[in-house]
Amino acid sequence: MDYFERFAFLEQKMRSDEPLKEIDETMEVIDEWFVSNHCDLLQGNPSSFCAQHQISFEDDVFQNPLNYSTTGLDVVDCNVSENKQFKIHIFNPKKQKNSSEAIILLHGFNEKTWNKYYPWAYELAKRTHQSVILFPIAFHMNRAPQHWSDRRLMFNLSRERDKTLPYNLCSSFSNAAISTRLHNKPQRFIWSGLQTFYDVVQFIESCHEGRYKSLSTIRQFHFFSYSIGTFLAEILKISNPNEYFTESKLCAFCGGATFNRFSPVSKPILDSEANIAMYAFLIENLEKHLVYEKKLHHYLEEHKEGQIFRMMLNHHYQRAEREALVEKFHADIFAITLEKDTVIPSYEIYSTLKGVYHQIPTKVEVTDFEYHYTHESPFPMREKDRTKINAAFENIFRQFSSFLLENKKE
Repeated sequence: MDYFERFAFLEQKMRSDEPLKEIDETMEVIDEWFVSNHCDLLQGNPSSFCAQHQISFEDDVFQNPLNYSTTGLDVVDCNVSENKQFKIHIFNPKKQKNSSEAIILLHGFNEKTWNKYYPWAYELAKRTHQSVILFPIAFHMNRAPQHWSDRRLMFNLSRERDKTLPYNLCSSFSNAAISTRLHNKPQRFIWSGLQTFYDVVQFIESCHEGRYKSLSTIRQFHFFSYSIGTFLAEILKISNPNEYFTESKLCAFCGGATFNRFSPVSKPILDSEANIAMYAFLIENLEKHLVYEKKLHHYLEEHKEGQIFRMMLNHHYQRAEREALVEKFHADIFAITLEKDTVIPSYEIYSTLKGVYHQIPTKVEVTDFEYHYTHESPFPMREKDRTKINAAFENIFRQFSSFLLENKKE
């Protein structure tokens, strides 16, 4: 099968609710349930407790009304059941040559279905003989309520935002839910990111404890990350909780820059008013917010993962320290960027992963495709470009798979 045929075939196969899906003679997909232990970080929880430092926090910042007029968005974050308990898809080669290593695949911003990633996961699993785990970011994919993807409901919300925010750009039914939520409380970006960070660590610990039979022999987890997923993968790799990722490799596709070097305003991702609110909170005024948001101050100042999260927000914040950490792990990182990517431009990824003066020898490749593509759709299902798209897909995943199969650090 070529990429187009594989896409359609896997989309059909993955519609099944069966926990074990027989894909073909070489591949199966196993669905496992995961229950997050970290929802107490989120908006609406009256108090939360940091076990590491034995400190409790009262969540006064999030107690004010949400002020959503659209039904379905007035849910309290810590009560979103889909974000607490959800399925993880595992692409599992039937005849594994490598049963001690696996790949965690992290997706892009504001994505609601895994469809485009099924061929990616299949290709990685087939080429590396490693299981590929599709792990959803908090409030994305199957961790978000279905009504956040309801076309009629979200179209009405988009129209409402356009009426009340006359200078808003790129509002759409696709980004209405996430734009409204982040515009209302930009710190959600930090809390959902930290929840996902802790969820990934919890998942690995569960694998080590034998909670997931198909992954009970895995001792090393690598990353394949795309777009904003790379932001999270970098924090996991660099902070290296419990030394789980000392030998992990990180394959970054269309991602790797610090947050303030993104340009995420587009109809599939985020509208302009939400982006302005996030930039104002996370970049321009974060210091001021940390004065009165005690819990946020604690996690960004007293936790290693929070410190690195903050380094990855602002290109100028602790740049020397961030570049020293990137240099420490540079041999484990391989990024492929796209020349015409306007959301996370190649030169921004380049200057983050190789340093401002390009002194860090991280492997970063800038490539271009012989067809029209976007950041959101690097391999569009466009029949007239089928041969070129197949060749591009083959080339990208051949390179990433080769890197994953290379020997460990020198």
